[in-house]
Amino acid sequence: MSFAREGWPFIGIGIAAVVISFIAALHYRSWPLWLLALLITVVALWCAYFFRDPERTGPRGADLIVAPADGKVLMITDVDEPLFIGGRATRISIFMNILNVHVNRYPVDGRVDFVHYNKGKFLNAAAEKSSLENEQMSVGITTPSGVKILTRQIAGLIARRIVTYSKVGDQAHQGERFGIIRFGSRVDVFIPTDAVVNARLGDITTAGTTVLAELKR
Repeated sequence: MSFAREGWPFIGIGIAAVVISFIAALHYRSWPLWLLALLITVVALWCAYFFRDPERTGPRGADLIVAPADGKVLMITDVDEPLFIGGRATRISIFMNILNVHVNRYPVDGRVDFVHYNKGKFLNAAAEKSSLENEQMSVGITTPSGVKILTRQIAGLIARRIVTYSKVGDQAHQGERFGIIRFGSRVDVFIPTDAVVNARLGDITTAGTTVLAELKR
């Protein structure tokens, strides 16, 4: 299994903590230290599990919009999106819990024409107002046919670190990695209002694999 590069420092610290705790337990022959070593091992294993970064394949196509994140479809609603799309858009919100893969992937092919960071709060990412008030990073992509698609990584109560690799002028490739959010949060994708939405509330998505919607041809 491969791991996200952002996770290696945490994984390394976890391994070191496990080794030190077991050495201490062996040296002092103390049951409390053995229990502590086992607890640290569980935490270290969870940390490695959290930062897993599996390869993903799935449907690809110019008219398909694939999920940018693993998680659960929390909201599907039409909203105003003035920053990049410049008008009405359908927003599909995917909530990621601490057990989901947190690597985010491009939903479409195209050119990155917009990258914007907004410093904000750390409200519950499941709340509607978190899309406006929470810390977030937006990445806007223009497809080869000129359609604008926006993804937005939103921090939550526990998530305190958004990482985005995208830069203006980059080529976005459907299903490829563009960032990660640490420790539970949400990713929104904004699409044209005339797109055919396949996702339904409560659906479980897989980044780079699940088809959320289809663009009008």
